[in-house]
Amino acid sequence: MSIKIIIADDHAITLEGLKTVIGRQDGRVEIVGEASNGEETLKLAEQVKADIYVLDIFMPGLNGIETAIELKHRDKNAKIIMLSMHSGQAMVEKAMRAGAHGYVLKDKGAEEIINAIYEVNSGRYYLSPEISGLMVNTMLGKGVDTKTSALGPLSSREREILRLIVLGMSGREIATKLGLSANTVHAHRNSIMRKLDLHKQTELVCYAVKEGIIQL
Repeated sequence: MSIKIIIADDHAITLEGLKTVIGRQDGRVEIVGEASNGEETLKLAEQVKADIYVLDIFMPGLNGIETAIELKHRDKNAKIIMLSMHSGQAMVEKAMRAGAHGYVLKDKGAEEIINAIYEVNSGRYYLSPEISGLMVNTMLGKGVDTKTSALGPLSSREREILRLIVLGMSGREIATKLGLSANTVHAHRNSIMRKLDLHKQTELVCYAVKEGIIQL
């Protein structure tokens, strides 16, 4: 069964780029509808069954966030990926608050959108790596009550290593920065993933949003 998506974007270049990449997915992803604004998207949603909605945030008429809110109102299980040129924290938080399962920066190209589609279709969340780093810094550095939050099981050292992992540092780089052995960093990483039951760096941020650790 292919993953059926509806794309809403008023930029032809974005649509054509995504179509090209989807054409290389051997039928695993299928575009079942295209729209250039929120109103068209909502009409399509009534006519065509889609697994995922890929929405540009800035569209004429109903924007992506307003469209996402209405889609979630109609179907709380609707899966939504937001596309945007903006990586500002306020915009990302607003999108996640509206019910988005993914947030992808347009300048990263259609390949990353495909990655997001597969992740979201599997029931996970996806954020572009740059956004992950920004949001995890917020999660770990601003007013998080670690005694009551879902990060409670982590030690202070594990939280420090977690931040560096999500910022993209390798185990060797973390070891050098913190004056630890590579084996010690590896052990801490395994402990973090086990305690939080997570397996990918992008899942860390999305877990924090889902659990309310990041206050939106």
